[in-house]
Amino acid sequence: MKNKVYGYARVSTMHQNLDRQIANIKEAYPEAIIITEKYTGTTTERPNLKKLLKNLHEGDCIVFDEVSRMSRNADEGFKLYEELYNKGIRLIFIKTPLLNTDIFKDTLQIATIGNEIVDPYIEATNKVLMILAKQQIQKAFEAAQIEVDTKRQAIKEGIKVR
Repeated sequence: MKNKVYGYARVSTMHQNLDRQIANIKEAYPEAIIITEKYTGTTTERPNLKKLLKNLHEGDCIVFDEVSRMSRNADEGFKLYEELYNKGIRLIFIKTPLLNTDIFKDTLQIATIGNEIVDPYIEATNKVLMILAKQQIQKAFEAAQIEVDTKRQAIKEGIKVR
């Protein structure tokens, strides 16, 4: 079975437009099957996302325009990233390619070459790189969460938010 490429585009309200995200995904991945959702990003409990996640197979790929389209909740977003990575699902973030699972995977595979003398050093380096990669991914989801928290506070204070 051929691996599938999905594009996931999400906005938080019915008044927002998905066109820019879809265009960015289709430009980079014309073959992508587009899944859209108009639902808050503060939870991963979204109907269309859940349906997509249920139908994924190892080797499939999900393309997001940016990390906040996957999640605006740092803990949930990182947990979902790890779950999908461990299932062999590729994740691509067009605007932040350093977070793509291929980059994460390449970082973790540094220890594949070595010998008995250097293996312990490579293993230690690999652990450090894994921690750094996880921290970078976590920070991206935290930034998305800060953005939504700032918008909520502005709305609470009566400031119009776009």
